[in-house]
Formats: sequence, C-alpha cells, structure tokens
Amino acid sequence: MPYYLYKVFETPILRLEKIESHDSFKEASARAKALRRDLALSEGCAVKTIFADNELLAEDILSQVREAPPEPGDD
Repeated sequence: MPYYLYKVFETPILRLEKIESHDSFKEASARAKALRRDLALSEGCAVKTIFADNELLAEDILSQVREAPPEPGDD
C-alpha cells in the first residue's frame, strides 16, 4: 500500500489535493516535512500523509470528522 501526500485546505470548505504517492514511509515522511516547510505558510494549507489501499480510501479517511478528545475534568 502506498503513502499518499495531500494538501488539505480547511476554508472556505474542506478541499483535498493529492500531491504525490510513495512506496516507503521514509520517503513519504521526508517529502511531507519538506512540503510543510514550503507550502504551509505560502498556500495556507496543511500537508497530510495517509497510508491507504487507494486514493479513494485515502480521501475518504481524510474527509472524516474526528471526535474531539475529552478535556481534563470532563466526566
């Protein structure tokens, strides 16, 4: 399974743009770190790495809204 790199834009709506894919985590991680330095500030996006069977599954996972973790003192 490949590692996919995406640009994630949060506003005005969630938008995903595939950048590239890599076969190894080491390559994907190094490339993502370089892209985060270069793109995050200039384009106003986050760079995410996702491990998935295919692009459709990767985009589905990135589009899911995750529940916020509990705050200390919440019972």
